[in-house]
Amino acid sequence: MIENQKIKNIDKAAQRIKQAVNGKERIIIYGDADLDGVSASIMAGEIVKNAGGKVAAYYFPDREKEGYGITKTALEKLAPLSPALLVAVDLGIGNFEEVKIARAAGFSTLVIDHHEILDGVPEADIIVDPKQPGDEYPFKLFCAAGLVFRLAEEIFGGAFYGSLRQSFVELAALATIADMMPRENDNIDIVEEGLSAIKQSFRPGLRAFFDTDAFFENDSRNFNNRLSRIIAVLNVRDMNGGVPAAFELLTTDSLKDAETMIKKFLEINKLRRAKIDGVVEAVEKNIVGRADPMIFEGSPEWDLNLLGTVASILNVKYKKPVFIYKKLEDHSHGTVRSTDAIDSVALMKNCKDLLITFGGHPKASGFRVKNENLEKFRECLIKNIKK
Repeated sequence: MIENQKIKNIDKAAQRIKQAVNGKERIIIYGDADLDGVSASIMAGEIVKNAGGKVAAYYFPDREKEGYGITKTALEKLAPLSPALLVAVDLGIGNFEEVKIARAAGFSTLVIDHHEILDGVPEADIIVDPKQPGDEYPFKLFCAAGLVFRLAEEIFGGAFYGSLRQSFVELAALATIADMMPRENDNIDIVEEGLSAIKQSFRPGLRAFFDTDAFFENDSRNFNNRLSRIIAVLNVRDMNGGVPAAFELLTTDSLKDAETMIKKFLEINKLRRAKIDGVVEAVEKNIVGRADPMIFEGSPEWDLNLLGTVASILNVKYKKPVFIYKKLEDHSHGTVRSTDAIDSVALMKNCKDLLITFGGHPKASGFRVKNENLEKFRECLIKNIKK
């Protein structure tokens, strides 16, 4: 943390959560289902619990069924809990209409997000996003879990040490790496502190990884390889009854249950790996002989939850932006991975009139587009890459 400087509204967010706890308000944690969103959601919930309150509900939108961010479907499901404080983590900064709907439904909204600002910010009660106008904190490239970690420091102050701090910083470190945030400034401190103690984690769900040698096959002595495999498993958006599998694992208080879950992950991971390899192979067949400055491919057959990994593999191999999408009935839902040289969000902003929604951060983002506009979108992207 940079001395004597604070992320805009981090103090207001801390006070609002304390107010909700002290006033016994209902508190809902609403997060994305990737590892950053799950980690940020767990930490936000543990902030509430350690401050003396309780979480009324956790909610993770199913991207394939309801889309990304704060959704109208979610607000309808959560309506019986109103009035409540809705804490949105790792999403929300682009949900202008939905935040208005949430307010009209009786929700007070606190948005903690790290994604790029597109056209202003929504009318939430409090927004914590270092990229928003007026934020003078010099470092901007946190993941969402990194921001929630800073929020915990603000709330707990001098009491934030020992096992409490360790249990938070481990998740913040994993999320920072998983979300491809640069290891600079604040992130260096978070990652180094988090990884230094992760093998002795107080969380059974993390400790069990290091106790299950079969999980790592031939990489048992290589910490970085172990870490990469852990992140690869936890960062997939597998949902079970509306809850990400990673959330279940990282919140269990039973080492035995954690070990059982990891063994299931081993079986699932083999099937997932085969599906991923199949999609990568299909994409590579389609792009043979092409000289496009990007990869832009989709199919109705592909599993949306696997496309982030597919895009990352292709991005690393071909060193160009990758737009991979699942084609639905009337629109397509895509995932983007880009290079250091090309900001994927800024690129899509040039084509925003063709899109339903888009957003994220420069190297990893997403979009939704009507199928009738797919080819126009592709042409627009190519045109702007070549500028």
